[in-house]
Amino acid sequence: MMMIKNIESKIRLATFVSLGSLLSSVVITIVVSFFAYRQVNSARKSIYILDNHVPMLAKQTDVQLNRPAEYRADVDLFHSLFFSLTPDDRFIEYQMKKAMYLVDESGARQYNDLKEKGYFSSVLSSSSVLTLQTDSIFLDVPKRYFRFFGKQRIDRRSATVVRSLITEGTLRDMPRSENNPHGVLITQWKILENKDLENVQKNSL
Repeated sequence: MMMIKNIESKIRLATFVSLGSLLSSVVITIVVSFFAYRQVNSARKSIYILDNHVPMLAKQTDVQLNRPAEYRADVDLFHSLFFSLTPDDRFIEYQMKKAMYLVDESGARQYNDLKEKGYFSSVLSSSSVLTLQTDSIFLDVPKRYFRFFGKQRIDRRSATVVRSLITEGTLRDMPRSENNPHGVLITQWKILENKDLENVQKNSL
């Protein structure tokens, strides 16, 4: 009987040791796999750039972290293209063509309205130089809504006019391209205000 009990105890001990070893192996495998996954994931975010054959480490970042800055940059670029003009019909056409890549049909409607009212013709006939200063861009990221605040300076031969400019619209993500590097399309765009703030006459010789 004593021998049988000893054998049973040894079998139980061997079973516990085996189960303990199995569980330990499983836990170690899970822990090692987890850390290996984190290491590989971290390594994928590291990019090496060669500068004169010298490798330099650069870190990859989440695109969404920088998206608000890209939205603002896109809005700023569009308004600069649309409202910064010189008395050159080819330059105006070039600016409008680039601007239309950043906006939907609402931008084309505004362009056609201004064209029908003789806005671009007056720029040419008066030899006006138009520049735009961005004051601020309000951005509601969850709603993809923006409101642009700026000042437009119009230098004519006879006077310098400063106008306030307020516009609004929404933003839509789209694939990046050479003509739309930020991958953002301005939609439902409209001009809320464009009125004279200053009108300084120049001395005529």
